[in-house]
Amino acid sequence: MKKGMSLLLVLSLASAMLFGQKNNVQQLKIDVVYLASDYLEGRETGERGEQLAAEYIAYRFEQLGLAPKGDDGSYFHEFDFKHSNNPHMTDGGEKKVGKNVAAYLDNGADQTVVIGAHYDHLGMGGFGSLHAGKPAIHNGADDNASGIAAMLKIAAYLKQGKATGNNYLFIGFSGEELGLFGSKKYADNPTIDLSKVNYMINMDMVGRLNEKKILAIHGVGTSPVFPDMIKSVQVGGIKAKTSESGIGPSDHTSFYLKNIPVLHFFTGQHSEYHKPVDDAALVNFKGLNLVGDYISAVIEKLDAKGKLEFTKTKDESQGRQAASFKVTLGVMPDYVNEGEGMRIDSVIEGRPGANAGMESGDVIIKMGDLEVKNIYDYMEGLGKFKKGESTTIVVLRGKKKKSLKVTF
Repeated sequence: MKKGMSLLLVLSLASAMLFGQKNNVQQLKIDVVYLASDYLEGRETGERGEQLAAEYIAYRFEQLGLAPKGDDGSYFHEFDFKHSNNPHMTDGGEKKVGKNVAAYLDNGADQTVVIGAHYDHLGMGGFGSLHAGKPAIHNGADDNASGIAAMLKIAAYLKQGKATGNNYLFIGFSGEELGLFGSKKYADNPTIDLSKVNYMINMDMVGRLNEKKILAIHGVGTSPVFPDMIKSVQVGGIKAKTSESGIGPSDHTSFYLKNIPVLHFFTGQHSEYHKPVDDAALVNFKGLNLVGDYISAVIEKLDAKGKLEFTKTKDESQGRQAASFKVTLGVMPDYVNEGEGMRIDSVIEGRPGANAGMESGDVIIKMGDLEVKNIYDYMEGLGKFKKGESTTIVVLRGKKKKSLKVTF
């Protein structure tokens, strides 16, 4: 084991893993609980906690019998970046080093599938945090210890000789929270031949499968094979909610921009997002296990498809003024909502939505004169307003319509 963990901790983890191999849910718990522990100090890129997390992921890869596929025969793929607490600073900042963690399963195939998840988080908070109190450790259990745990579960499954029509690169990305730093650096400086990458799977926040078992899958338009394949996958009652775009705020984007088909898996937003309370106790581990099984089934379905065709997709936020927001409501959208309108998952105190009386569970159906049928209509609506302007927003609260005056 690498330096940074006590021998006692290593032995206890190794012992737990032996038991965990007999129980998928137990192993998922072990991975998430460690990665989301206070000991790792929020896994901020370039800091001690990130290093400990990287060493743990490398250790798990080694225990699974996966070959190192980082730099110089190691599991680590390092990248330089400049860190600043001011997100608008375009020059300067402290020079730091981040680490992706990569491992390879060689099946002697012509093509390789990339299976990834980011492992970094927000440290003590800072830019990106939605925590209003004093600095505190942001453990990021769902975001994204859950994705790493699912990746390791899938790696263990594929190591058993399942779906051998492709080779597999498993990679834990760092720097995602800073702007996809790690995945961008890897896509520009890969340790494998990207021209032989068949497709990429990304898992980001997959630990909160809801009671309806709705799993958001983005990128289904990036290959003509994906739509019908997704419809054919039946695992544990999971319902897929799909979107076509290969562009999104996670690491699959870095591969889509290299003309690689991508699928991004996500169980939805929640009120603990980017706060210190995103802890392991709130993860739905049985649901996380189902998500891992579902993605494994997707991989098996694609195993006999050969080289997948890539298709460009329209960024579904383009043309809707999403990039020109000057205002915000301060609400968390429910990305896995099945009905019409834009359902609010949570409301941030002190922001315009909360000040107007919005509540979690409200469904926005109208903003001013604009009918809101989905989240993209909602984003278009936001793009129409400037700070200081007011409008009336109509929400469904249960079965009743309620008109709320909002000042941005």
